[in-house]
Amino acid sequence: MSGPNGGSPDAVRAFNRARVLAAVTAGAATSRGEVGQVTGLSRSTVTALVLDLIDAGELVEDVGGVGADGPGRPTRRLRPAPRTDLVVAVDLGHSHCRVGVVDPSGTVLVEDNVAIDVDSSADHALARALRMIDTLLDSVPRDRVSAGGLGLPAPVDIRSGSIGEGNVLPRWLGRQPAEELEVATGIRFEVDNDANLGALAEAMWGAARGVRDLIYVKASTGIGAGLMLGGRIHHGAAGRAGEIGHVPVDPSGPVCRCGNRGCLETAASVSQVLSALRPRQGDALTLGGVLELVARSDAGAVRVVSDAGRMIGRVLADVVNSLNPEQIVLGGELAGAGACLIDAVRESIHRYAQPGIARDLRVDLGALGARSELLGAAALALTTGIPSV
Repeated sequence: MSGPNGGSPDAVRAFNRARVLAAVTAGAATSRGEVGQVTGLSRSTVTALVLDLIDAGELVEDVGGVGADGPGRPTRRLRPAPRTDLVVAVDLGHSHCRVGVVDPSGTVLVEDNVAIDVDSSADHALARALRMIDTLLDSVPRDRVSAGGLGLPAPVDIRSGSIGEGNVLPRWLGRQPAEELEVATGIRFEVDNDANLGALAEAMWGAARGVRDLIYVKASTGIGAGLMLGGRIHHGAAGRAGEIGHVPVDPSGPVCRCGNRGCLETAASVSQVLSALRPRQGDALTLGGVLELVARSDAGAVRVVSDAGRMIGRVLADVVNSLNPEQIVLGGELAGAGACLIDAVRESIHRYAQPGIARDLRVDLGALGARSELLGAAALALTTGIPSV
């Protein structure tokens, strides 16, 4: 199974069709010109995709009187045609399982989220996800559900949908989780890395609408990046692109779960932040407690989170120098620290990246919060589910 941006022109066209449809459905655009502004697509591409969606019965273009679209031109207003497609979205993090049913506008109709150790057992995690899917589908018409998307905190070989050797989920080795969900539910599922899905979601519905060159960073229990280049997710040869969490930053640091020593993940993840603060705050300290301390300007919490942000920014500076993106979007649980984290990331990027690249780069917090990867799984299902010409 492959994601929507696996490299073929048809996959790219399907993704752009979904972006156009999402812009109109969400009310962000009511004309072809506005669609171009929101998505960043060229006028000719927007025209072709709008006509394609009209022919497919996805959009309706109402033609009114002369005036608003220019002298002598009739007004043309886009609106979504009645749709029935819904998708199931599954976000499996290292420590949670979030499942939702989502409509084409990105609205989550029903949702459930539980704490679970996803790393320890693929069987247990998938069985729990299936129970949650079955429960949620009782709340919506099942015949409206057309596809499903799944996100995992590990590299995914998009050619086969399998979890390969050397990843950070060793107990998932060789599994094809999307195929397993498809067999169990009868719903076609697609799978991708969760950071890639965060990039998809922010590009379609969030802080990066209209951006074609994007780095999305998920800073949570693990740290990963989703790379969108030229409007397409860049997976690399075997789905391992964007594994910034396993860039060594301290050769004498602790051993990482990937087997290397001193990776970024050992120096700047949620686990590291908690480890640094618990000796002073107590073993019961949670990330929520850390964020509360940051909000109160606690000096220790601000220092630890800022140090993590500066370390993430240092690694991102090298990526920025290589890829020259338009925007970096920060997501994941640690992004809840807000300005404390993002200011530190910006500081390192401006210090270590090429001045011209750093000056033009936007660094923003994600707009979708904890739902980013869930909505990315929905975007994956919606974009692969739309037939393309």
